[in-house]
Amino acid sequence: MRRVGETEITWFGHACVEVVSPGGKTILFDPWFANPLSPRAPEAVDRCDLLLVTHGHSDHLGNALQIASRTRPPWPAIHELSLWLGRNYAGKDEVIGMNKGGTCEAAGLRVTMTGADHSAGDWNAGGETTLYLGEPAGFVVELEDGTRLYHAGDTAAFGDMRLIAELHRPDLAMLPIGGHYTMDPVGAALATELLGVKHVLPIHYGTFPILTGTPEALRTALATRGLSDVTVHDPAPGATIRF
Repeated sequence: MRRVGETEITWFGHACVEVVSPGGKTILFDPWFANPLSPRAPEAVDRCDLLLVTHGHSDHLGNALQIASRTRPPWPAIHELSLWLGRNYAGKDEVIGMNKGGTCEAAGLRVTMTGADHSAGDWNAGGETTLYLGEPAGFVVELEDGTRLYHAGDTAAFGDMRLIAELHRPDLAMLPIGGHYTMDPVGAALATELLGVKHVLPIHYGTFPILTGTPEALRTALATRGLSDVTVHDPAPGATIRF
């Protein structure tokens, strides 16, 4: 049971993360609850106070429309995704269009959109080209007690992570480690160093055989960089860490 004033972070496989803030707000990042590792079905998600989708790939936008249609949370989204939601989501009044470097208040929390080094288009069954939903992004969320959580989305390591560290000083980073589509554990170790964080929650690994990175490989890569004091949290899908 969550204690009052405690943050709970639950990884549901892939990049899907649920955070329950010290004030009891439920935040969902990249809610693809239909991923092969998730122990919770999308239909079972009955609460969302803040919804954040890092980019428009189907394994991140995932079940967002389905969940948001039931729970109607504020939804800060990059400009182009917000335009698409204006035509494809009945709760469009809850969408907050924004862009990288911007900060908004949503559900009583501060949300800042950051850069990410990836792509964001997806298949458009009715068109002759891919569906463009804006550029990839990450998010830094400041909780009620001042704790700052950074969800990097899908990304390679990039030098401006040092600026994220300077501007936003995250306490915990959710970093992809699977490789192939994102950085691998070696890249994630460099990202950890650039961000200056002491706590990392690996994401975007193990969902499919091609995503070969592991938390143990991340620990090894961190040790190689002299960062053995970084805690790598690796809960099983559906398990919760308290932070």
